[in-house]
Amino acid sequence: MTTDSTAKTVYRIGTRKSKLALVQTEMIKDYLSKAFPQYEFILEGISTTGDRILDVALSKIGEKALFTKELEVALEDGRVDFVVHCLKDLPTTLPRGIALGAVMERENPNDALVLSPKYGNCSSLADLPEGSVVGTSSLRRVAQLKNKYPHLIYKDVRGNVDTRLAKLDNPEGEYAAIILAVAGLVRLHLEHRISQVLPLTDSLYAVSQGALGIECREDDVDTRRLLNFLNHHPTRTMCSAERSLMRRLEGGCSVPIGVCSSLEDRMLSLRGLVASLDGQQIVEFDSKISLQESASFDQDLVLANELGTTVADGLIERGAGVILAGLSH
Repeated sequence: MTTDSTAKTVYRIGTRKSKLALVQTEMIKDYLSKAFPQYEFILEGISTTGDRILDVALSKIGEKALFTKELEVALEDGRVDFVVHCLKDLPTTLPRGIALGAVMERENPNDALVLSPKYGNCSSLADLPEGSVVGTSSLRRVAQLKNKYPHLIYKDVRGNVDTRLAKLDNPEGEYAAIILAVAGLVRLHLEHRISQVLPLTDSLYAVSQGALGIECREDDVDTRRLLNFLNHHPTRTMCSAERSLMRRLEGGCSVPIGVCSSLEDRMLSLRGLVASLDGQQIVEFDSKISLQESASFDQDLVLANELGTTVADGLIERGAGVILAGLSH
């Protein structure tokens, strides 16, 4: 936070440089500018490791903070006041001195099937002929879909959304379809490309998928007060449960973990899944917890974290620990 020559307070917002990241950050900038016209908000684009390394599968790069580390360094150095992430990219344990200042209201968290124009007669994965190539960079998606659709071939595809769609639309390309997050397509106004929203019976979504998380410095009281305006309590509560599950399982890009959560009438529900990479072994467990009517938001988060741990332990007891141990070798 700085003050310019006109005595107007300026907040600098760190973001990745991808089109989707910029669209999402502009959205947050607009919310804040309308709510706090007395302040000025400036975007600072920063390249991350995950953006620079595009020829290697995410699971093989070997770092957890692929899309966040450089942004957090800029935050620690004071070059920016807060940073915007897809919450699913944010490790469940934050660096010392860094806080999660806000979690925005979630967009549809499900996965989406986008079919190549060459397969216009198809409308779902089940319609694709045997041997069709499906592109995704997510081990979580591959593991679940291999279990449901073993007749298809799954290949890694990297790059931003436009790059992936260009590969899909190439008449000489190998992909019959790609799998992307519904949320990203919606925010880029590409809903018309969605051929099928994958049902949860096919693919549980990634932890925090569809939600935006905003990091700030823990001791920056003014910025934390500002960001609290953006907090969507139901989303933050559900994502807290999901992130607690992942933290307990010590999962990341290299671990096929899927979740599904809901919060209705103060009843928080969470289902978790752990799968082997080949899709042959899938372990699921679900549980729920009642949030007290008179509880504070902080108390809700405590219970959400407890639920995440409970579901993670249930998965481990049912065999997920063996699968995870195998993946770590």
